[in-house]
Amino acid sequence: MRNLAVKVPTDLWPEFKARVTACYQAPSRAIARDLAAGLRADHADSVPSAVACFEDDFEACIAHLRLPVTHRRSTRTTNLLERLFVEERRRLKIIPNGFGEKPVLKLMFGALVRAAERWRGLPFTEFELRQLAAIREDLNREYEAAIIPTARSSQPRFSSRNVP
Repeated sequence: MRNLAVKVPTDLWPEFKARVTACYQAPSRAIARDLAAGLRADHADSVPSAVACFEDDFEACIAHLRLPVTHRRSTRTTNLLERLFVEERRRLKIIPNGFGEKPVLKLMFGALVRAAERWRGLPFTEFELRQLAAIREDLNREYEAAIIPTARSSQPRFSSRNVP
């Protein structure tokens, strides 16, 4: 949001912020894309740099909408990464020369383990497990659609008929 706030005039910012927030917190990815298209249509001429910045990370910002509703709050933010950086700065401020690469990596790994334990406590219903399986299949299909055509075109074709 801070990236957008710098690019939008202060008189236009409250409305722009409300519409961007509505996109990111939409109930589904389709609705989020519709809201984003409306935002693009309304503000493309007045604040093109803000709209371009919004579009750059839009798909990444709505990736959490693919997940079950009860798990979106845990997965939609980058608080884990931010918390890791804050923890590193806090520890290094106390003992500036006391840490090398290995202790810092150990500290980061410990924070990731704590976060993983917190995520492990999320309950999964049978319905949510089926949703996650469907999401996994969709992601695999998208990946294969993106990767396999390029892999096929870059591989040379071999045939037993061409061998002398």
